[in-house]
Amino acid sequence: MLLTITTTRAPATDLGFLLHKHPGKVQPFEQASGVAHVFYPEADETRCTAALLLEVDPVKLVRTRGKSSPDFTLGQYVNDRPYAASSLLASAMAGVFRTAMRGRCDARPELPDVPLPLEIKLPALPCRGGPERAERYFAPLGWRVEAVPVPLDEGFPAWGDSRYVSLTLTGELRLADALNQLYVLLPVLDEAKHYWMAPDEVDKLIRAGEGWLAAHPDRAGIIRRYLANRRPLVRAALGRLADSDDAPEDALATASLDEELAPEGAAPEGTAPEAPAQEQAEEPKASLAEQRAEAVLAALHEQDARTVIDLGCGGGKLLARLKRDRTFEKVTGVDVSYRAVEMVHRRGIPDDSGNPHRPARVSVFQSALTYADRRFEGYDAAVLMEVVEHIDPPRLAAVEGVVFGAARPASVVVTTPNAEYNARYEGLAEGAMRHPDHRFEWTRGEFASWAVRVAAEHGYGVRYVPVGDLDPELGAPTQMAVFTRKPPMQQEPANDAAKEGER
Repeated sequence: MLLTITTTRAPATDLGFLLHKHPGKVQPFEQASGVAHVFYPEADETRCTAALLLEVDPVKLVRTRGKSSPDFTLGQYVNDRPYAASSLLASAMAGVFRTAMRGRCDARPELPDVPLPLEIKLPALPCRGGPERAERYFAPLGWRVEAVPVPLDEGFPAWGDSRYVSLTLTGELRLADALNQLYVLLPVLDEAKHYWMAPDEVDKLIRAGEGWLAAHPDRAGIIRRYLANRRPLVRAALGRLADSDDAPEDALATASLDEELAPEGAAPEGTAPEAPAQEQAEEPKASLAEQRAEAVLAALHEQDARTVIDLGCGGGKLLARLKRDRTFEKVTGVDVSYRAVEMVHRRGIPDDSGNPHRPARVSVFQSALTYADRRFEGYDAAVLMEVVEHIDPPRLAAVEGVVFGAARPASVVVTTPNAEYNARYEGLAEGAMRHPDHRFEWTRGEFASWAVRVAAEHGYGVRYVPVGDLDPELGAPTQMAVFTRKPPMQQEPANDAAKEGER
């Protein structure tokens, strides 16, 4: 089975840096199903093509045979796996292009965030549902899709088409996004995963789907097929997507979980096809992400904030809400990711006043929270919504100094997951974290200890607000701290205040 990736952005050989594979070499990589080869059929300054060729070993394939494989003996050795792109190719991608899929390039750190003109070809892709399904899944992601059915036999056209298509995708995307989309959608289109479905498949799906799956119009169908219709895993994945701040309000907030879980063309489980109007009147429950954003807005109103800076704004979910609320006279978003800032711009969130002498009410810029930036200063309130857990613990002190020491707004609102509540999430392994990029997750005691210390060191008071369904034993899924700067005469010596917090 073969996958080729071509770019024409000069110098096109930068593709080698992104894939961490030298264009001048042919490199083999042992896989559970055979050997994957990476090579470059063409590589110059104007055009570069990387190819991934997977040679399947039938004996190795038998050893990893899943329930969906044919039961008869000959079918274990005579099948389409050596030729057709499938979950085997997706697994090979994850092993061979792991660093590229994570969006890392140590040699050229600026490259992963740059959208590239890409052409991706898969000569033989199993596609249950035909070219229309390939269009349905890839087109909403920004691809131009050419899916040509492969005939059963070119010598006998009357036999019709096979279930395979020759797929060509063209578009301008980050390479990491393209690879992660393929990783998810190849087995989805094939609907025949070759390995056992374990609970950690939900984590893999959430990681690969970051930034695009939550907003996909067919996310429910994609999740069902990726997770082989295992209902507990599907429910866990849908729930975690709904709780994610990547999920736009108009995508996940309008449908209940049962609606998402219902098979295509079927009514949700336990409902009649045509329920009376009064039975449909109940509104779906707000997702945790929505409850979190509402809690932050409420805290800002309580603090009477008029100017707000959203530190670590991501795709701009909170920024969009702040923009709609005319109470806030100035709103600024900041993120270290160039991709996130571009996403905010594409959503049309920043204002363009058109008047160079009149600053925009809503703006966004790129900056790191670990370094002091004068542009962070002068705001009534700063928000770090689901941000601190993405910071490496050794660098957290730098963020504290930048936010509470240098920027020093009148109020700071911080939200972070409650690690104790993770036991209530289906499909989340014991000790695992809710998001693959989380560096840590605090218990309620750990969060309170951190907040008391930070408040004491920088002259703030702090109060705590639970967000989401409150579990009597484990607390709420999200914990929020609202820091309020004390007047100078009320500030206690840091050591005394810290000791008081410990007591």
